[in-house]
Amino acid sequence: MKIALLALLGLALGILGGAALGIGAGLVWIEVFKTTSFEGYSGMLVFFTFMPLGAAIGGIGCALLFGIIAIRDAEIAIEREPARRRDR
Repeated sequence: MKIALLALLGLALGILGGAALGIGAGLVWIEVFKTTSFEGYSGMLVFFTFMPLGAAIGGIGCALLFGIIAIRDAEIAIEREPARRRDR
């Protein structure tokens, strides 16, 4: 259950981050390649091409990353056990 919840959390965070990075990449594309803005073409290019691609790539990538971290929980110490006292 922990793996599934972490994967869903990664999916949600990846979609948001990937969409933001996709918008940024689309805006850079428009500036570098001087895309025309006739009838909103540049805006449609960014929001119908770059944003969905960024969201898909980010969502899948982050979900896989969070899932792998959850699976390897035994190898990665997320919670530390309390230190034991030494008897003198």
